[in-house]
Amino acid sequence: MTNKEAILAFYEQALSVNSTTRPTAVLTPILADDFLSTGSVAAKNKEELMNQLEFFWKIIPNLKWEPKDIINEGDKYVVRSLASGTPNGNFMGLPTDGTKSFKIMTIDIHSVKDGMIQNTNHVEDWATAMQQLKS
Repeated sequence: MTNKEAILAFYEQALSVNSTTRPTAVLTPILADDFLSTGSVAAKNKEELMNQLEFFWKIIPNLKWEPKDIINEGDKYVVRSLASGTPNGNFMGLPTDGTKSFKIMTIDIHSVKDGMIQNTNHVEDWATAMQQLKS
C-alpha cells in the first residue's frame, strides 16, 4: 500500500462508517505498532484509537470523515476534513437521541512511511459539534 492509499483508507474505511469494513480491520495493518495519535491534551496508542473508533461507529451510525484537502511533503500528510454524523446515546457526556447532527472541520498531520502511519497530530472542532447537538 502506498502512503497516500494508507491515508485514504484511514478516512474512507476506518473513520467513515461503511458496510464493507471495520475500523480495527482497516487500521491494524496500516498503523505502526508504536503509533500515537496526539491531540491537544492526550495521546492514544493504536489499540486505544481503534477502540474509540469502534465505539464511534456504534453511537454514530452515519459517521463520515471526508477529506477536503490533502497536502503532502515527503513523509508528512496534512489533511483538512469535514466530520459529520448523528449520534444516538451518550456522546462526550452529552445525551443524544439521534435527532441532531454535527458537521465540523478537522485537521490532521500524519507521518507515513512505507504505507504505515507512524503518528498523527490532530485537532477537531468538538466545541462546535457540541453546540450543534445542543441547539
